[in-house]
Amino acid sequence: MKPTQAGAALFMALALAAPLRAAAADGLARVHARGTLRWGGDIQGGEPYAFRDPRDPSQLLGFEVEIANALAARLGVRAEFVQNDWQNLVPSLERGDFDIVLNGLEVTPARRARVVFTRPYYAFTELLVMRHDAVPAHSLADLRGQRVGTLDASLAFDLLRSTPGIDVALYEGVEEPYIDLEQGRIAAVLLDNIIANRYGLARPSLRAVATIAAGTYAIAARPDEPELLRGLDDALAGMRRDGELQAILTRWNLWDDHQAGLAAPAAAAVTAPVSEGTMLGQLPLFLRATGFTVVISTLAMGLAICGGLVLSLARRYGRTFGRNCAAIYIELFRGTPVLLQLYVLYYGLAPVLTLSAFSAAVIGLGMNYAAYEAELYRAGLEAVPVGQTEAGLALGMWHGLVLRRIVLPQALRVALPGIANDFIALLKDSSLVSVITVVELTKQMTITAVDMRGWLVPGLLCAALYLALSFPLSRLARRLERQLTPVPA
Repeated sequence: MKPTQAGAALFMALALAAPLRAAAADGLARVHARGTLRWGGDIQGGEPYAFRDPRDPSQLLGFEVEIANALAARLGVRAEFVQNDWQNLVPSLERGDFDIVLNGLEVTPARRARVVFTRPYYAFTELLVMRHDAVPAHSLADLRGQRVGTLDASLAFDLLRSTPGIDVALYEGVEEPYIDLEQGRIAAVLLDNIIANRYGLARPSLRAVATIAAGTYAIAARPDEPELLRGLDDALAGMRRDGELQAILTRWNLWDDHQAGLAAPAAAAVTAPVSEGTMLGQLPLFLRATGFTVVISTLAMGLAICGGLVLSLARRYGRTFGRNCAAIYIELFRGTPVLLQLYVLYYGLAPVLTLSAFSAAVIGLGMNYAAYEAELYRAGLEAVPVGQTEAGLALGMWHGLVLRRIVLPQALRVALPGIANDFIALLKDSSLVSVITVVELTKQMTITAVDMRGWLVPGLLCAALYLALSFPLSRLARRLERQLTPVPA
């Protein structure tokens, strides 16, 4: 291509790119061009926000689903739901994964610093729920020294951690905190009244004792898309004016006296404590969480080593019933996710077996990894020549003594490098215990990332701490492999 032609082509490309950039910056134009309004939410929040239709799981139900559909219709497009983890909705919006967030997002100063909000579509209160047999608390100060449950990255979480002396238990689902409250593992639950009414107060043993604060839900958009925000505000104003918003809330039994203030032109920010601090100030919390990770992993691995040895011996030397039971256990725990096992152990068995979060974490991880250790032991046992067992028996040793003095020491030498590698894997899998309210290293990283409004520095620190824990173990595993590998004759 000649220079003049190249210059002309470049000029044309720049000329065409300018309106495209303008269109990309105009969120409303992008929504119209695509024909869909992509809204982010988390169906784990459940009814009545957004949840699967029990009769047709391919369809979503919920008052926010109806609001999204109504807004999209007024904008002349179709609503498209995008599933996302609730506590990461704002970072995902900033990344451009969807156009708006519409999922019980509370208006707080911290969020206002990152996104822009429409006028509110629902007014809520923070409801404190306790057991009927407990002494009622009239304020959060009455709960000092006790454990209180709530959702991560919520207004309730900000209120709880701003009260000195309260041990905050963080959950990812809306039903789990009330299960723990019923079982006596926590003293109270602080959550939005929508959640409390449907998941807490429906339980006969629980009651509401105090209203702690009030706030509003609003739709979040990116600050650089004012046209989209204006379009959403106009659509919400029309829904309020026409009675469509009230009809939706009434249909879901959500309309009450608190909704009278929704006619305000903009959502008023809830006055809630905003977490401030530097990464240096967060370091003690990271070190404390690292200690939890080490303790849980070490205890779980000890349980796994002992349990795996019993399983491998039962599978190899036991009678038919014992062999079958060991085989079923190994296949069951290797064939199902450890996350599922933790849920079943902590929540599913709660009516018959009430474990603390720490105990459930150790037992759950230990039981899971015992199945893997059993296979390592089995490989070690099979590596010992049968002739050695026969020789021991010929010398008059009974079978148990042959196993203890001749077979097991050699089998353990074979299994030891694999055990060290599994310890490294268990160290990282311990991050899963956050689903049962244990604040280990990864959970502390997510909390700090939300507080500091950034994931890079907390993520790098978390990775460095995991590396500091696992690197010595990996070196030990390699050294064991070298030392225990037979030298060819």
